[in-house]
Parts: sequence; structure tokens; C-alpha cells
Amino acid sequence: MRILHTSDWHLGRSLEHISRIEEQRDFISCLTRIVEEEKIDMVLVSGDVYDTNNPSSAAEELFFEAMDKLNGKGKRPVIVIAGNHDNPERLCAASPLAYKNGIILLGYPKSDAGKYKIESDNISLMDSGPGWMELSLTDCNERAVILTLPYPSEARLEEVLEKEADEELLQLAYSDRIRSLFSKLSEKFRKDTVNLIMSHIFMLGGKEGGSERRTIQVGGAYTVDPSVLPSNTHFAALGHLHRPQWVKNAPCPACYSGSPLAYSFSETDYAKAVYIIEAKPGKEANVKEIFLDCGKPLKCWTAEEGILQALEWCELGRDKNAWIDLQIVTDRPITMEEQKKLRQLHPGIINIRPLLKTEYIKEENYENREGKKIDQLFMEFYRYKTGSEISDELMATFLEVISG
Repeated sequence: MRILHTSDWHLGRSLEHISRIEEQRDFISCLTRIVEEEKIDMVLVSGDVYDTNNPSSAAEELFFEAMDKLNGKGKRPVIVIAGNHDNPERLCAASPLAYKNGIILLGYPKSDAGKYKIESDNISLMDSGPGWMELSLTDCNERAVILTLPYPSEARLEEVLEKEADEELLQLAYSDRIRSLFSKLSEKFRKDTVNLIMSHIFMLGGKEGGSERRTIQVGGAYTVDPSVLPSNTHFAALGHLHRPQWVKNAPCPACYSGSPLAYSFSETDYAKAVYIIEAKPGKEANVKEIFLDCGKPLKCWTAEEGILQALEWCELGRDKNAWIDLQIVTDRPITMEEQKKLRQLHPGIINIRPLLKTEYIKEENYENREGKKIDQLFMEFYRYKTGSEISDELMATFLEVISG
């Protein structure tokens, strides 16, 4: 059985108000190509499909398009779990239609894949319960048992455990409760099945990419020890961290696939990837990393020689297909005309930030401010804080706000 693991798409996410939807569409095309070329039997998407719990229509349309392409009209199952950014109900709203082709959408830790019927000739749901399922795939003549743990908030985790656990178990540390849950669910694993785990959690020792917005408390009470994973798991497909990585000290192969695009300048030059797992019952899985080449790279420039150096880089076409965070070492404010010229030469410049050589603007004392109009005061404050001149648009917005 050949399985592809991906996660943290964050469809609809922007970069400093710049839409990334076309780059995300490029990723879906790239992912579809990999699935076909690698002859993938099953696709696992480990949470954070959307960037917000109220995604745009464009983001939802792209998700539906992705499901249709990856599923191949019932050729292979696509299993999607909710992450901390996803609205579980909204993610699963299309389930009555999606399940017919073997697209399984799960929002909560207690979700049961058997709620809807699969009508594909190649995909059979043999058995299921809250948090697990067994699938049979005709094309590869194998069965898989999959444990599914969508983003387990404290409340959702207690809801799963409360029917089977006494108060003592509910009071255990978060990681120990995850261990108890996996221990119970892993009883469904067999020697004649491919045994998989999907979850959206933070494992101890994981490295952040820098663009995660934390809901799980990284490094704190919601950190999960890798030892909670059952040792007889062929592969654990994890989501939440945006840097592709193996989980250290795990008793089974476990990976974060990371986000497919760099979503902040803290991820400059990070490689992006998906994982392909070849698994057979009773044998150790073979895991391969495939690097992605979709989307624009993010680059940080520092023009130590000033504005003229930055202009020269733009004229030479440096990193012309990238998004740019530009710092300019200067001893004076960067004028609006210079900022406009830079962006005309390189439309990918997102930020232009001066790094002042010396303190060239003196704070005005209270007496100096007396008698000045509010727009002049704001203009001077903006210049003092940013080292650049305020734009007409921002000044107009400021005046509109203060006028009520």
C-alpha cells in the first residue's frame, strides 16, 4: 500500500494582505501530479486545511477541487482530519456527498467514519468506531486500520474519555490521556493490516517553522510525549508544525509533513515536502520525502549600502519570482517616491523597513508639540517610529478614524 501524507494547507491564508490562493492552487496541481506519478493508493491530510474557521468561498472551492482531483472519482480514499484552525462542522459539511467516493472528513476525536456510506468499487469500509476505521482497497489488495485523532482540545479529549474513564484518568496530564486513548484504539491494529495513525498534535522535541499560530500550547501543558505512539504503527501522519520533520524518540515512524508553502518570512529558505509511505502488513514501512517546488519563495534582503543598493538589486532582477522583506540601512527617512520606485521595479516587495544608522529624529518635548495640528503630530510620530514618511492613504484613514 502506497500512502501520501500532507497537512497544514491553510487555504485562504495571505502574506501581509497579499493573497496566496493562486500559489495554493499551484500546490494542489503539484500534489495531484505526485499522487498520479507515484501511484498512490491513499491520501492522508492531517489537519489545518483552512487558515480560519470561517474560510472564504475561494478557499472552500479550492478544497473541493483538491478532493475531487486527489480522490480520482473513487479511485483512492482521501482521509481528512480537522486541525486547530478548522471549524469541524464546516469541514465536514459536505460529507454526505464526499463519502460516496471515499473522501472521509472527520472533525472531532470521537468521529466515526461509518456514519455515511462509501459507494466506490475500489474502497470498502470494513468496520469503524469513534476514532478508528478499517478500509479495504481493491487495487492494492490490502487492508488498513487507521486511528484518527483530529485536533484534541482539552474539552474534546475529555468528551472522548469520559464514558470509559473514571475521574482519576480525566485528571491525568494531557500527554497521559492521549497515551490512554491511543493504547485503547491500537487494540484494533492487527498483524495482517497496515496500521496507521493520523493526528493534529504537538510532539515533544518538534521544531516550529515560525508561521504557526498557537492554539496548542507549544512546549507547555499540551505537549505530547512521542512514546504515546503505539510501537506496532507502520506510520504516524502528524499535522500542526509547519517544518517537515521526523519525530525524534518515537517508537514508530512518525512525521510532520509541514505546510506546503512558506507562510512567514521566518520560513525563508525552508524546504517544503510531502511524505510517501510504502507499507505492507508485518513488515517495516519505507518512508520517502518528496520536496515541493510550488509557490513563490520568501526572501529577506538587507541593503547595507543604502537605498541605491536596493534599487540596483531590483533593476538586476534579483529574486524576481519571490516575495521580499526588505531592510535598508540608512541615515534618513525613505521617501514615498523611493518606496514606490522599489515596488515598481520589484512587485514582490512586501515590506520596506529602514534600519537607522543613528538616531536622526529627536523626540519632541511637550512644549514643542503644543499648538500643532493632530495630523502634523501623527505625521511626526509615524516618521519617528518607522523612519519613513506616511502615505496619503494611511493619513486619510487616520483622519477618518479620529473624526468619528
